Amino acid sequence: MSRPGYCPHTPEQIREMLEIIGVDSIADLFAVIPPELRARSFDLPEGMSEFEMLAGMQRLAGSDWREIVPFIGGGCYDHIIPAVVDHLAGRAEFATSYTPYQPECSQGTLQALYEYQTAICRLTGMETTNASLYDGGTALAEAALMALRITGRKKILVDGAVNPFAREILRSYLANLAVEIVEIAPAGATTDRERFFAVLDEETAGVIVQNPSFFGGVDDYGDLAAAARRCGALTIVSVYPISLGLLKTPGEMGADMAVGDGRSLGNPLSFGGPSFGFLAVRREHIRNLPGRIVGETVDRDGRRGFVLTLQAREQHIRRQKATSNICSNQSLCALRGLIFLTALGREGFAELARLNYDKAQYAKSLLGAIKGVSLVTGGATFNEFTLKLPIDAATVVEKLLAEGIAASVPLGRWYPGMDSCLVVTVTEKRTREEIDNLAARMEEVVCS
Repeated sequence: MSRPGYCPHTPEQIREMLEIIGVDSIADLFAVIPPELRARSFDLPEGMSEFEMLAGMQRLAGSDWREIVPFIGGGCYDHIIPAVVDHLAGRAEFATSYTPYQPECSQGTLQALYEYQTAICRLTGMETTNASLYDGGTALAEAALMALRITGRKKILVDGAVNPFAREILRSYLANLAVEIVEIAPAGATTDRERFFAVLDEETAGVIVQNPSFFGGVDDYGDLAAAARRCGALTIVSVYPISLGLLKTPGEMGADMAVGDGRSLGNPLSFGGPSFGFLAVRREHIRNLPGRIVGETVDRDGRRGFVLTLQAREQHIRRQKATSNICSNQSLCALRGLIFLTALGREGFAELARLNYDKAQYAKSLLGAIKGVSLVTGGATFNEFTLKLPIDAATVVEKLLAEGIAASVPLGRWYPGMDSCLVVTVTEKRTREEIDNLAARMEEVVCS
């Protein structure tokens, strides 16, 4: 017989089943069917991924569901979401569950959040985390508050290459706390080490950096973390979670806290929300973590169970001693993140990161070769990079959008003197044809 078009079983599983049945081969199972009635070939096309199959079904249905092809990042990324994420997260016991204060009634939810915490710790290389926060920006601000509480100091250093939206949230959080926020202007598109070391001192509570940076550059902040530790300051690294399938983790860099936005882990863009934030820390800082923490325990019969623990929130203790007044974590979105990571597994997640990297490198080689265009991020990048164009970047974006291409994020809004600079993002969803089309259309615009 010809090989079936799709078979969910491994060769080892097939051999085991045949052995139990008592036949030598799959063909033996069909021996009772006359040869002339057996299908010799199904004439099936090459297999497709789930994403490709759904896109094909959309086309057959006459729906042009990708009218705009996005090359936009800056914190929100267009990633593939396996169907299993929607299927499992949409179950009623998850979608309608409330805060699991009664552990005897909420073991499923509590275990899911406990496993989520385990996944985030493994992803970031840290030792403990909470059961999620509102989003990446608020997670960064909460990490800064932790640094202030732990050190008793009043100065925060922030790299100017950290996402501008997150920096704005940070300023809002700390506006009335008599805290000095020192923003270190980047050197081009990289962290300016000299400026950091010049202002890092014994008054510094925390140092905040981002990897990859808002410009797309990849860095190793181990030296900065070591210098901060010598001054008694804490290092906070904001990360893009998909990149951790390929890059060094914050834990490996010696960071004290890792924060980020989990939208890329199985959550749709949804016009900007909802998402979830993660905040993972070294074990010695666990009692300063805001939000909910799920812990493992045993009941009076010695059976494994899960409970909310270390609940240092304003409902439980005096307000002035609360680590945070956050009441809303994003448990359903965090659950989607857990299902996403579990479905991909270690190898699948690494492959996803590699796809993002490889496709971005291809796009970078094409776009960087356009006459008059140069790369601002000349060093290592992940799936984002910054271009300097010969004309205003916002004008290029506007013209390409009219052709159905969301070309990326112009930087002039946040960085004076960078009006001609553009951050381009390429995820695993972008095809070679789409990247080629972007390069061709951009060349027409900038060279016309």
